[in-house]
Formats: sequence, structure tokens, C-alpha cells
Amino acid sequence: MKNVSDVIVVGGGPCGSYAALKLAKRGVRVTVFEEHNQIGLPSHCAGHISIKGLANAGLLSLPKRIVENTYRAAHFHSPNGNRFSVWFKSPLTYAVDRVLFDKYLADKAADAGAEYSLGSHVESLIIESGRVKGVTVRQGGRHEEKTAGIVLDAEGVSSKLLRQTGLAGLERRMLVNGVEAEVSKVKDVEPDAVEVFMGTEYAPGFYAWLIPKKEGKAKVGLGARKGNPRLLLQKLMTTHPAASRKLCNARMLQVAFHPITLGGPLKQAYSDGFLAVGDAASQVKPTTGGGVVLGLTCAGVAAEVASEALVRNDVSAAFLRSYQTRCNEAIGFDVKTMLRIRKILDMIPDEKLDDIVAMCTRLGLNKTLQNVREIDFQGHALLHVLRSPRTLIVLGHLSLVYLSANL
Repeated sequence: MKNVSDVIVVGGGPCGSYAALKLAKRGVRVTVFEEHNQIGLPSHCAGHISIKGLANAGLLSLPKRIVENTYRAAHFHSPNGNRFSVWFKSPLTYAVDRVLFDKYLADKAADAGAEYSLGSHVESLIIESGRVKGVTVRQGGRHEEKTAGIVLDAEGVSSKLLRQTGLAGLERRMLVNGVEAEVSKVKDVEPDAVEVFMGTEYAPGFYAWLIPKKEGKAKVGLGARKGNPRLLLQKLMTTHPAASRKLCNARMLQVAFHPITLGGPLKQAYSDGFLAVGDAASQVKPTTGGGVVLGLTCAGVAAEVASEALVRNDVSAAFLRSYQTRCNEAIGFDVKTMLRIRKILDMIPDEKLDDIVAMCTRLGLNKTLQNVREIDFQGHALLHVLRSPRTLIVLGHLSLVYLSANL
């Protein structure tokens, strides 16, 4: 058995690399095992990230080649084609090239001292007397055991390692099947506006999106609780009253499929010698399915707690519980709010969505929302916009729809 590091990170995605970066900066010996031969591939995510979220993570000064586009508007399309638009007073989000973004984070972590082992598939945890002591890795047909004080699981939604600890995994009924495509020959789009398409006929249980890039290209995708995501995406592109005008002649350049977890963070993402972050811990926004900013937030907390545990020579669950506590303090209120919003959205039939989108336009809710700067921590953002009577009217209508659906 070979001891290679103080902390082993499983997965070289944004959360794994960000935790490795923070750990390495604290002088912790950290090794990242990534099963693929190249960081960032395969890419499963649209890479639509808030500018404020990147700033909070200290990642605002990204190289220009990574940022594909900047957005200051959002168009929301109801099932029958009604549109509600918000133009924000300043740019709110970026689209980033996820392959280059992931590699950028990995390079920063490596420069800080983290070691990367690519093409290394972590098959299982090494558990002795109930404590995680390391991992079994397969690389090039060979199997090796690697030990560490703490294993940090950033493997994604599979949560295979987490389940080996005996912890409860992701809530399967809160998973949606996602499809993400890069397309060309898109027409009639505003280059600095993202678009959201709603309706059970196209994205049952979630929504579809169009994120313009440059030169007539875009990122298009959707999530669905039932049905074939590929067929639903084709239907959206060819028959949706608003999307088809923009995408009926579009050509798919590449396509990827991935599950999205909407159940909110796991109630326990730690055990003796073990922490889980990112999608593996369901640290994802239940409203939109975006996980980068919440995941980076919790990965930073994980690095703090892990380094403190190593200094104290105490990697017990009793001490690592502080990871859960600090994450709850950082994102708990917002996630609880988003879970309530998700529950309401799941209950609204298409015809009511049409009414609500039309109502938002009629009331001029865009005037209330144009000053919004926070889209990741949506509980606090909602508290801010609740000062407006327009918001209260829409929320009251949503509440009535929800109550009537539960009678």
C-alpha cells in the first residue's frame, strides 16, 4: 500500500480542482485522480456561470479564450410562445468553454503544488474499522492501493464512492435526464440574451435553454423527468412556437447526455476520513440545475475543514461534521428556498405557465428584476425583490395555483 498524499481528490472537474487548489495553497499534499485522459472531457455542462459567482471564487480574471460570450438579458418563453424578457442593468453571466475552464482550474491547482494522475479510475474506497483510509486505483491495467488522511469525493452524480461509506446517496426521484448540444446555423437570436423554454411537451419536469455563442453558434439543451432527451430536443428545435424559429435549420455539432440532481444537498456528506463535494453531494441549484458556483463554494469549505483536520490529526466524522455545518451556513437558506420554488414549479400545468408569463409582462416585473445581481443564492435574491408589489402579486398567484393543485 502506497501513501501518496495527505488528501486524495477523486475527480478533476471544477469542484475537485478548486478543492485541490485551496488545499495545495495551504501546504497540504494533495493528489487528484481523474479517470479520463484529459481534463474537461467529456464535457456535459453548458458552462453558463454568473459573473458574481466567479468573482466570489476568485476566478473573475479568466483568460479571454475561455469566455465564449457575456449576457445581460434573459427571455422566458411559455409553452404557447408568450415571452417575458428582463434586461439587466449590467452583464450578469458568462458562457465559458467548459473544457478550457476545467483545464484552467487544474493548471492553477498543479501550479500550486497539487499532483494530477490522469487516466486513473478509482474503483473503490479502502475502509478499515469504519474509516476511509484511501482508494484502489486502476491505471493502465494495473491496480494500486493509495492511502491518505482524507478522501475527497468529487466524482459527480454517480456517487459510487459515497455509497460505499454507507451514506445515503442522491434522491433518485429528483434526478432529471439532461442533454446538451453545440449547434450552428442559429438565426434570429440576440447575442447577449439567454433564452428559456418551458412546457411539459418539450421538457417535462424541467426546462430547455438556448445560450448564444458567436458566429451563429449556440449551446442548446434541456432536462426531462421522462421521455427521451434527444427526441425531446429535436422536437423543441422543430416544433416549439418560439424555439423552432431560431433552431429549425440548426445543425448539431456535438451532443452529450448527463443526469442533473435537483434534490438539494445531501443531509450528510461526510464520514470518518471522507468528504463529498459538488454533484456527488448534490450541491446543485434545485431551480436551474446549475452546480458550478454552489459546488465551488462548498469545495472551498471542504478544503478548509480538511486542512484543519489534518493539522489537528483528527479526521473523524465528529470533526468533519463542521464541513456540513459550514456548508449549511453558506448555502442552506438559499437551497431551502429553491427547493420550495422547485416544488411549486413542478405543480404548475402548462396553461397556468402561459398565464403567469403573460402576467409578468403585463405587470412590468422586468422593472423589478433589472437590478438583480445575485442569481446563485436565490433565497437572498428573492428577499430583495419581495420589496416590490409586482413580485408579491406574482408569488400570490403562484401560491394559489399550487394550493389548487394540492386540494
